[in-house]
Amino acid sequence: MKKLFLDDVRVPEDCMSYMKYRLGSEVEIYSEIWDIVRNYEDFVKYISTEGVPDIISFDHDLADEHYSPDMYLSSGEYNKLYEEFKEKTGNDCAKWLCEYCFTNGIPLPKYFVHSMNPIGTNNIINTFESFEKFLEKLS
Repeated sequence: MKKLFLDDVRVPEDCMSYMKYRLGSEVEIYSEIWDIVRNYEDFVKYISTEGVPDIISFDHDLADEHYSPDMYLSSGEYNKLYEEFKEKTGNDCAKWLCEYCFTNGIPLPKYFVHSMNPIGTNNIINTFESFEKFLEKLS
């Protein structure tokens, strides 16, 4: 089984403590062997050359600009539009993956979102759920 871990800094084992509440016993998957990519470009290159893995775990914030304190309003919403980022996020990777799978007639792999950014986590999940609803309408 091929597994891909997208994160700019961490390794899979780093996620076990805070993913336990989301995954329960399935969190043990993070103790297994994963291929690791650190940014959008490496993510695209990996899938374009190695194919779509069985499982992908996504981080949202992949660059220093995604961590800046002025990124969020007091409401918790982004103060910046995604389009204003110079570096792409994990959500950009999720969007690219949906397009890639659709274009190539490949089903989406199983995915997890291990980001500690709750807004970014929801954005990635919403990207996949919207894509799955789109596919349902086509069939």
